[in-house]
Amino acid sequence: MKFYYSEKLTLFQNITHAFTSKKSGNLAFHVGDDPQMVEKNHELLSNGLGYDKEKLVYMKQIHSDLVCVITDENFAAPPTCDALITDKKDTPLMVMVADCSPILFYDDKKRVIASAHAGRQGAFKNIVKMVVEKMSKEFGSNPKDIYASIGASIGACCYEVGSEIYDEAKALGLEYAMQKQEGSFYLDVNKILKNQLIACGIDKKNIEIFNECTACNKDKYFSYRAEKQTGRFAGVIMLK
Repeated sequence: MKFYYSEKLTLFQNITHAFTSKKSGNLAFHVGDDPQMVEKNHELLSNGLGYDKEKLVYMKQIHSDLVCVITDENFAAPPTCDALITDKKDTPLMVMVADCSPILFYDDKKRVIASAHAGRQGAFKNIVKMVVEKMSKEFGSNPKDIYASIGASIGACCYEVGSEIYDEAKALGLEYAMQKQEGSFYLDVNKILKNQLIACGIDKKNIEIFNECTACNKDKYFSYRAEKQTGRFAGVIMLK
């Protein structure tokens, strides 16, 4: 399987992490793919990264700012939320995407990990703030100790939106992330996420963004905007 790794998170020996690609296969059960093939892809991924597939926690993602703290061993049903946090060892957390931004968090001082799904709605709702605040409240994390890595996602080059989205962004003070070209509006979600992470107190040097557009690189990543009916690639992180 083909994985991509965060330069920031690779510095830490007590976590396992990766971002998958189209070559890793579809990991979502809800997009009309053969469930046995999806299961096989999960099996290959778990073998490749060295975790127990039965302990994987993924989400029913709904473009919200809901954050779920994983504290027990019952992972039969994925929680409905857009971010997961845990301090449990050998409990991989997964975020699945096909244009939205997959974000992996790690606090090496408190040994806490998180995964988050942030598209336009997640960015507008400031889900990263909810994650950082929950890490601080539940586990005592200091934002200065948190690292955040944002995997491949759709870029402003391909993310055209309507004027109503521009109006919404302006009302939220996020118009700095909008680009106007020949009467059309384009949104830079990662620009918002980076500013929000910094506003939460995370050091700029602890933030990493993969500058690859999923729509431009649909041969490499799944892209809903470019393909409509498509699979999902993922970001995974686990404490050893």
